[in-house]
Amino acid sequence: MPFTALNSRMVEAHIAPGQRMFSQRGAMLACRGEVSFTPNIQGGQGGIGSMIGRRIAGEATPLMTVEGSGTVMFGHGGHHVHVVDLTGETLYVEADRLLAFDGSLEQGTMFMGSQGGVMGMVRGQVTGQGLFTTTLRGHGSAAVMAHGGVIELPVTPQRPVHVDPQAYVAHRGEIRNKLSAALGWREFVGRGSGEAFQLELSGQGTVYVQASEEKL
Repeated sequence: MPFTALNSRMVEAHIAPGQRMFSQRGAMLACRGEVSFTPNIQGGQGGIGSMIGRRIAGEATPLMTVEGSGTVMFGHGGHHVHVVDLTGETLYVEADRLLAFDGSLEQGTMFMGSQGGVMGMVRGQVTGQGLFTTTLRGHGSAAVMAHGGVIELPVTPQRPVHVDPQAYVAHRGEIRNKLSAALGWREFVGRGSGEAFQLELSGQGTVYVQASEEKL
């Protein structure tokens, strides 16, 4: 159920009988056909365990189950929308950045500390995001939101990527993250944007970076 970009801030999805998808509550802008929207209480494909994990994490972003036959246009708050196509990998993304995703994807939560120990927990404090993050795994598509558009940066064992924590949107693949103190003049400027720290991502995969340090 791939998304079609209508412009930089809106996507459209085609829904067929027997298929379903999930979206943030209030993300539907318009629809055609016989499409229903119902509150989701089971945490998507991940079931009740996923829901409990998000509640513990404070990531209780309300979801809607979208079913029927027709097309739906999604957008939220005028944010830029970027589509990520998964072919069996896992996408790691903050719950409030998820606009909509295929119902075929398995949703879960992961404690950020397990991807960097104490530094993973510190990252949550610096970015203002939770200590947990949402995971989507399988074959399908997800639409994520960002400020100012998104670029994809490849991460390889030979070439790790350093990102301003507040410019980080999501990542996929076999990637580990580590927060480290930034060196140089930026850490003394005192802009309060998290630039005294860098998020180092290493391994094999892709990191998605937004063109702004604004939060959603």
